[in-house]
Amino acid sequence: MRPARLVLQGLILGIAAFFILGPIVNLALWAVAEQWFFPHKLPLVYGFKYWETVFRPTGDALASLVTSILIALWTVVACLAVSIPAGYALARRSLPFRALLMLAFLLPQAFPSVAVYINVARIFYGLGLNGTIAGVVLVHTVHALVYSVWITTAAFAAVDRDLEAAARDLGAAPLRVFATVTLPLAAPGVIASAIFVFLESLDEFTGTYFVGVPDVTTLPLLMFNASMQGNYQIASITALILLVPSIGFMLVVERFLKADVLAKVGA
Repeated sequence: MRPARLVLQGLILGIAAFFILGPIVNLALWAVAEQWFFPHKLPLVYGFKYWETVFRPTGDALASLVTSILIALWTVVACLAVSIPAGYALARRSLPFRALLMLAFLLPQAFPSVAVYINVARIFYGLGLNGTIAGVVLVHTVHALVYSVWITTAAFAAVDRDLEAAARDLGAAPLRVFATVTLPLAAPGVIASAIFVFLESLDEFTGTYFVGVPDVTTLPLLMFNASMQGNYQIASITALILLVPSIGFMLVVERFLKADVLAKVGA
């Protein structure tokens, strides 16, 4: 029975590795393929010709990357400006209809994104926000608030109330208790939520497409345009560029999000 069990485990791991690593390997092959066409299973000519095209100073990739990072950073600032006070209030105050308030932040995720963003684009057009970075940041903020608020709420809920009580007993004012005790202890969860927001904004396509086009071009939009035009090498290189911060930041998040914080999510 043991050899059969080992074979079964190896088969399961192999299938999982294929579905996880297969797309990445395919991207890597396209990124270095200068000639590759049907029916050949592998590229005919390898090289870095398209990497030079992507990273040349006159290309669109670097400008799109800078725009994506700028939008993601502003989205993080906007989300934290909402989620820190909201998360503290939801975790530390006896708010009426708390469950409904938490649910409200999930609503943008509950509806088909295309229908939502089409209507958002129509409203933003009337406000003069279409085709602006500010409009794209607002859309990304609404989309990412669910991660920011829920994780930040869990981070504040995981802070030991006895430590806050001890600080108040020593004469610290409520604002000082928050600044010197509560916020530093909740900081790992807050940082994790900021990283989630940054990655979500960096990869966001649909909202950017309906609100930002044609004046705001991010890296996901550039990847989409390259794919639609059949430039699979450019699209693959762009996807690999987006993959690097995603993997790096997720490793950081894994260190910040501990079991006690995760246990408080939605509680």
